[in-house]
Amino acid sequence: MRINLSNFQKHSAHCRPMQHMLMILSLFTFILIQSNVASAQSYWQQKADYVMDIDFDTDDHRYKGKQTITYTNNSPDTLHHLFYHLYLNAFQPGSEMDERAKNIVDPDPRIGRRIENLDDKEIGYEKVMSLSMDGTALAYTVEGTILEVALKDKKILPGQTVVLAMTFEAQVPLQIRRTGRKNKEGIDYSMAQWYPKLCEYDHMGWHANPYIAREFYGIWGNFDVKINIESKYILAATGVLQNADEIGYGYSDVKVKKRDDKTQWHFIANNVHDFVWAADRDYTHTKIVAEDGTQLHFFYQENDKTKENWSKLPEIMSKALKWMNSRYGKYPYPTYSFIQGGDGGMEYPMATLITGERNLMSLVGVSVHEWMHSWYQNVLATNEALYPWMDEGFTSFGSSETMDYLIDEKLLAGKHDENPLQETIQGYSEFALSGAAEALSNHADHYVTNSAYGVGSYTKGQLCLVQLEYIMGKKFFAEALLKYFDLWKFKHPHPNDFFRVMEKTSDMELDWFKEYWVNTTHTTDYAIDTVKGNELVIKRIGEIPMPLEVMVTLKNGKTMLYYIPLVLMRGQKSPEIKSDDYIQLPDWPWASLEYKIKLSQKQDKIAKIDINPSGRMVDVVASNNVWTNQK
Repeated sequence: MRINLSNFQKHSAHCRPMQHMLMILSLFTFILIQSNVASAQSYWQQKADYVMDIDFDTDDHRYKGKQTITYTNNSPDTLHHLFYHLYLNAFQPGSEMDERAKNIVDPDPRIGRRIENLDDKEIGYEKVMSLSMDGTALAYTVEGTILEVALKDKKILPGQTVVLAMTFEAQVPLQIRRTGRKNKEGIDYSMAQWYPKLCEYDHMGWHANPYIAREFYGIWGNFDVKINIESKYILAATGVLQNADEIGYGYSDVKVKKRDDKTQWHFIANNVHDFVWAADRDYTHTKIVAEDGTQLHFFYQENDKTKENWSKLPEIMSKALKWMNSRYGKYPYPTYSFIQGGDGGMEYPMATLITGERNLMSLVGVSVHEWMHSWYQNVLATNEALYPWMDEGFTSFGSSETMDYLIDEKLLAGKHDENPLQETIQGYSEFALSGAAEALSNHADHYVTNSAYGVGSYTKGQLCLVQLEYIMGKKFFAEALLKYFDLWKFKHPHPNDFFRVMEKTSDMELDWFKEYWVNTTHTTDYAIDTVKGNELVIKRIGEIPMPLEVMVTLKNGKTMLYYIPLVLMRGQKSPEIKSDDYIQLPDWPWASLEYKIKLSQKQDKIAKIDINPSGRMVDVVASNNVWTNQK
């Protein structure tokens, strides 16, 4: 921003000192406001619109593709390179996925040593046959799952839009991890990570991570995809089917226009960052329109293991959506598909692949979890390779709440729990004390063990939200969840973006919590040290400080709630636990390991003292949280 000071300087020379000072203050106030506006507007993200035409040969499980990407460089940088993901190349003996699975101490059993035993007809590959930019051929090299282009004289300038045209061939591997043919339940094709995908470039640079079976990061854009496949196959995919009438959407009376005995399926998905599809000869397709108008589609092989539970799934998912919309933000797409396929459960825009031969609780659980990713990854599209806890962890938090909602609504068997994560807290505490934990700041691919990745990303990630709700209070936390969604949907939020929303909503400082929870493996552990007369002494043993709720229960049954905020918070929450009396105590300075409370009643009148009465604070040693009067 440029400001012309010459006129101001000329005018100020004739002003009296006080007027001069006021003009200077006004000028700098203006500069500060403009700088804040510029900062808010400094966010940018790339855009990539895909048009693909795929011709699929089911005899040899191969396909040929034509791809055009209209790519807009919205960054302030000149791009000297381009990178593409070629995910299917991971399913070859000697690939990085193969080597990682063989060398990690606790390998994923779905991979194990299966890749090294694939023969030439069972491996996966993507071979780029030609690549050009604005009509000029580009030279490229391939290393494993990454294709690299050195642009040389064909650099992409800030604000420039280019057209990248490609032809490619690919082979579908045996189903091992997420993608492939003939999964364990007999689904013909689970087509995830199946096309050459442009890598993301953001303010941190290129993200051309080799694929070793973990997380993803994609560019926002529109997808226009045509898939030509034998007419006996039924397809499910990201997006909205454009030729539904031509195909006979519902598939009960399929009337198709054939092209060499093939059907062309045409899907369009707007404002997404990936595209998945699946095909099977025996899919049953059902659908329901939810209360908000969202079309929900279900694709599965109907048999004794699926028929009853999949028939119940539509109504349950429709009711789940009502809760999810109100709690986490309005689902923004017109449709969503639950597709039997894959190797467990995996999320994609507007669709998920899930194994389907499950009991009802398991089927609903995996469906809810993968759909919850539509909020935390497919709309709030964090770089899940760098921040898997913002993806898997936040999704796990939403899944737990949604499952409890469905139980409370009598749509699932079970008992409603005001604190449904008690077992999760206990399991995390045991792992945190084992010495095997790793910091959430780790890149997803570089955790030493799969166990540490799983506990960190899923468990500690969801407990991050549990702790924030405990610190901020339920009211402000609920408001912040919705604000986070509304502010950052269809963008790539980073941890600071998320925590700033939490801070602004609660009017608290939360950077101390972020630094401890994300960047360290420290834990929280408070203990009741002594109760003598009317004095209670509490000690902090763990490294992470937290505000405390101290519930004193008298022998006559009355309760007194004491609340101790932290100095670090620069704020406090309103009481959330019912009690007969409430006292807010002075803030606890984090450097002090001991805190003394003068109780309103003497020891002989007290029955019990609990320094974590709600059970929501993740205290890794719960046994020292309660004092019981033995007299």
